[in-house]
Amino acid sequence: MNYPNKIKKEYHKTVNYANRGMDLESIINDTNEYYLNNDIALIYKKPTPIGVVKVGYENNLQVITKAYFASPSTLDYNGLYKGKYIEFDAKNTESKTSFPLSNIHPHQIKHIINVIKHGGIAFLIIRMNGLFYLLNGPDLISFITNETRKSIPYSYIKEYGYELEYNYNKGLDYIKYIDVIGGFKNEEK
Repeated sequence: MNYPNKIKKEYHKTVNYANRGMDLESIINDTNEYYLNNDIALIYKKPTPIGVVKVGYENNLQVITKAYFASPSTLDYNGLYKGKYIEFDAKNTESKTSFPLSNIHPHQIKHIINVIKHGGIAFLIIRMNGLFYLLNGPDLISFITNETRKSIPYSYIKEYGYELEYNYNKGLDYIKYIDVIGGFKNEEK
């Protein structure tokens, strides 16, 4: 950038990808708190399984100073809604045209298949192009099984997914679509 008096300054944008999903997770956590407080559903963020190696003390508190991931985490959230088990993951993509399947680990795909096989409801909440979508587990698995692409086109997500609206009070109200995909209401998309 050129400033008066011929002073030149360069601007370098620093991009940190470490917490790119945290905003989406915060929105979902607020939504789940709304569901809990209004006796709608019990949905919780699952902690990442870790093994503790070393504990230290700071200000009379135990602090984990060395740990490892005990096993791969399955999906981010689980709980109950109208007696049905629910499990889902929150995913973000910066791509405008497709959702990379590399964002979903093979053990997560296997877990989604198992949840569905045992009668539960599994899905993804995807943030893409500034919008939020719920992609039902069977539609995700169908795409993976029947396509050779390494990403899900945005057009597929728009066609098979449910666009979620953000509401200041309710957050990202995904439960109304669980009613549809879980068979609680006879509504079409």
